Amino acid sequence: MEYIIGIIFLIIILFVTGFFIKKKYFKVMDRLESWKIDLTDRPVLDEMSKVKQLNMNGQTEELFERWRNEWDEIVTVRLPNLEELLFDAEEYIDKYRFRRAAEIQQTIGGKLQEIEDSITKILDELNNLVGSEEKNRVEMEHLTEVYRDSKKTLLAHRHSFGKSEKNLEKYLDEVSSKFRDFADKTEDGDYLEAREVVLTIKNKLEMIKKCMEMIPQYLIECQSILPAQFYEVNEGYREMTQQGYYLEHLQLEEEVENLERDLAEMIAYIEEANIDNIGEGINGIKDKVDELFDLMEKEVNARHFIIQHEKQTAGILDAALSEGENLKAETVHIQQSYHIAENELEMQRHLEVQLSSLYKRFEILTEKIKQNDTAQSFLSEELGEIKDELDSIQEEQRSFGIKLQALRKDELAAREKVNELIKRIGESSRILSKSNIPGLPQEYKYLFEDAKESIQHVTLRLEENPLNISSVHQYLEIAVLTVDKLLNTTTEMVENVALAEKVIQYGNRYRRNYPSIAKGLNDAEASFRKYDYRGALEQAATSIEEIDPGALKKIESILNNEE
Repeated sequence: MEYIIGIIFLIIILFVTGFFIKKKYFKVMDRLESWKIDLTDRPVLDEMSKVKQLNMNGQTEELFERWRNEWDEIVTVRLPNLEELLFDAEEYIDKYRFRRAAEIQQTIGGKLQEIEDSITKILDELNNLVGSEEKNRVEMEHLTEVYRDSKKTLLAHRHSFGKSEKNLEKYLDEVSSKFRDFADKTEDGDYLEAREVVLTIKNKLEMIKKCMEMIPQYLIECQSILPAQFYEVNEGYREMTQQGYYLEHLQLEEEVENLERDLAEMIAYIEEANIDNIGEGINGIKDKVDELFDLMEKEVNARHFIIQHEKQTAGILDAALSEGENLKAETVHIQQSYHIAENELEMQRHLEVQLSSLYKRFEILTEKIKQNDTAQSFLSEELGEIKDELDSIQEEQRSFGIKLQALRKDELAAREKVNELIKRIGESSRILSKSNIPGLPQEYKYLFEDAKESIQHVTLRLEENPLNISSVHQYLEIAVLTVDKLLNTTTEMVENVALAEKVIQYGNRYRRNYPSIAKGLNDAEASFRKYDYRGALEQAATSIEEIDPGALKKIESILNNEE
């Protein structure tokens, strides 16, 4: 029983599954059928009827016949043939032969797509033909106006175009013949070929219009403006040569001849009404002419620079040479009293060599200026370099002179500093004598001797001949540090003595009641007698602070008030 129920259940499942699969395939069939109907209803005949309004000759007639034959084949053969395939596919679906049905559906879809493409091609060609006729008619009206305007302009301003007028007229005649070609092809129904003629006319008229706009301007440039500039260059060259300028390096005459040849080629192109690269060529010639003018102006400015700075530079050079001799003599003199570092002496010798080399260069330059066989621009550049180097040498001379003068100033400053340090040692002695200190620690005595000895070292260096200022500065720096340390140590020691005495006196009140304080104070007094004032202060203060926190600050406050 269960076996039978299972079979029935399986049959139901298969039936339901088959139903939904059939529904899916029939849905595809409905889409293919709708597509076929849509293709049948395409308005190809309505579009083809528009062609009949044109001249049904030549190309138009051939295209019309081809389109009509293709459409007849689609309607009478290709679409009806699909009916049998559609019927076969439905039959296979009913029989649950889905794989075979899918193959036929795919075949039907491919054939429908081919028919779709054929119809689209027919309609595109139809629209292109009809559109070409309309475009041709509209554009030809405009092009006819452009042609007439161009013809009138050429006749009215014939002189503005020079010899190019004949070629422009020839181009207009060619356009006129193209108008006739257009009319013939349109009358013959060759609308697509007529469209190509329209585009040719349009391009030619655009070219002619551009030529008629630009040629008068180009002719003015090439026949008036540029030749006048060539003349100015030649006249400028002639006048400058008469004034003694050396200009052979510019080769101006050869350059102008080359430009004249280039200009003649461009005029020939203009006369042929070939102006594609004329604007660029004219700009190139203008740039070259501007360059020639700039080169001549550079020579003029160079001569002015030479006239203005030659004598001035000679004076500066003489002054630098004189200053060099003075520095050399001063160096020899100062070396008798002071030691001068080798690198400083090397700088002075280097300045001498530089000046000697520069003097020779200036002599050669002066001779070239007299001979006048070198470009002024080259000479002015050389003069400018010499002048700049002279300025640099003079600056180094000033720097070296300042260093020489500084040696004496440094010596006086060092002697003054030594006197100041001696006074500060004396100040330390006065502080000690006023403070009535019981005795001096051995370390302090050593520091005092070091301070006096460091000053003695500086004094000995100052007595050397020649005097080495660099060595003096080194010893002086040590002396300053040592004396500063002595003075600070003296002040600190005097303060420690006074504070230690006060702390011990303050702590005496606790001796009897606090044995630890008594011991600490005894140790502090022992250190004090050994002149260890810092240790005495630390021992006394530590002992008292255990019992009376803040006592040290109170004592310091009392001392400050007393002072």
